[in-house]
Amino acid sequence: MSDESMNSLEDLLDQHDYEMPQAGDIRIGVVVASTAQGLIIDLGLKRDGIVPQSDLAKLEQEERDALKVNDEVPVYVVQTEDPEALVVSIHLARLNQDWIEAEQLMQSGEIFEGEVIGYNKGGVIVPYGRIRGFIPISHMSDITPGMGERRRQQRLARVRGEKIAVKIIEVDRQRHRLVMSQREAQKEWEEKKRGELMETLKPGDILSGRISGMRDFGAFVDLGGADGLVHISELSWHRIDHPREVVKLGDDVQVQVLGIDQETGRISLTRKKLLPNPWDTVSQRYSQNELVEGKITRILDYGAFAEIEPGVEGLLHVSQLSRNAVENPREVVQEGEVHLLRIVSIDQKRQRIGLSLKAVTPTEQIEWMAQKELAEAMQREEEEATAAAKAARLKSEEVEAPSTEAVESAAEVEEPIDTPLAEAIQADAVEAAESVDEVAEAVAEETDAIVAPVVEAATDEIATVANEAAAVEETVALEELSQVIEQTEEQIEEVFEEVSEAAASDDTVNQE
Repeated sequence: MSDESMNSLEDLLDQHDYEMPQAGDIRIGVVVASTAQGLIIDLGLKRDGIVPQSDLAKLEQEERDALKVNDEVPVYVVQTEDPEALVVSIHLARLNQDWIEAEQLMQSGEIFEGEVIGYNKGGVIVPYGRIRGFIPISHMSDITPGMGERRRQQRLARVRGEKIAVKIIEVDRQRHRLVMSQREAQKEWEEKKRGELMETLKPGDILSGRISGMRDFGAFVDLGGADGLVHISELSWHRIDHPREVVKLGDDVQVQVLGIDQETGRISLTRKKLLPNPWDTVSQRYSQNELVEGKITRILDYGAFAEIEPGVEGLLHVSQLSRNAVENPREVVQEGEVHLLRIVSIDQKRQRIGLSLKAVTPTEQIEWMAQKELAEAMQREEEEATAAAKAARLKSEEVEAPSTEAVESAAEVEEPIDTPLAEAIQADAVEAAESVDEVAEAVAEETDAIVAPVVEAATDEIATVANEAAAVEETVALEELSQVIEQTEEQIEEVFEEVSEAAASDDTVNQE
């Protein structure tokens, strides 16, 4: 080849080299080496490209580790002035690709799932690749126009870290603006996810979900794209009147799929089948002839059902209601009543327990009633004693409060007040508080001293009557028991009146 030909070829190469690479161009290159300055990229030009270490630092660690010699990578031309090498950027090339894809998503209206990484007063931040996308509050599904500022911020804080479905509604590369909408994407996304879920679900599947709604007939569970219904009878092993008795909105629950109706899109779920069945251990906890308390739950023509524990009901057959013939069970028992019953049969396999009211002897009935009456009386006594102690504490606080305020007010005055006077006020307050405490303790001790013997005597008298009642008619024993209980209650009321008068007298003396 002649010298003239060589010169013209070099001119063409130089012209091609300097015409093609321009700042902002995207080129495909091959990694040829890794140096302290950065990666050397063969761009198929007269000059190689170099990716500075500062650009590599903008990549994720996994992305940097994945770059190997001989790999093809897209690069963004940053500078062309250096005659030895072109400055190129892998980070900007990938960022440019994110913008291109975002524009395509906006044009197609396609929905994608993004993670909320932050929020401010105006909305939340959801990245798309390397672009920080923004969802204004007006485009958030859970934010309503009438919601207060505090609740809005709480809702925004709660979605941080969650993945939500969004649609891109604005792309402006020059202003670095990428705007998204959750509200526009929600309905379409739910339909898409519901379709996917309905195709994959099958009876017996166990899923995790969140309680999204409650009605009288059951609770709705959000399964992540579709809602399923747990009927009220499938929420718990024991009978409930409303789902709120066992679950509340927002609870995370495990459920099992009972059935799927592809035509209507309905999903039937159960919760109770994943909970321990109390019938599985009934024979370990109860035995035949054992006495139990039962609450009447249902009354039918042939008898009544009584719940002896949550989830375990027994049948009180009409023949077991009384020693006399009974035509209508409602003549003997009513729904909601609690009775002492005897277990006459247990069939754990068939989940049946037979109960009897007539098999309970008069003595057992009287002792049970006496114990219940005594327990209720003691409970009332404890409640009244607690109320008296609370009243004493309030009295103490009322006495101590003025002196405390006086000391605080004195501390806030710029000019110093009379120190001996302040000390005297504080001493009076402490002395008054101690006096009130002494009165409260004295009242409590006097209450125990007066009430305890009365209760003990009443207990002994009730036990005596109960023992004697076994030898007489049941009706007579019940009348005597009622009289004793009434006398006991009157004695207790008299005792508390005396204690109250004593406490009032002490309070008057203390105030003086």
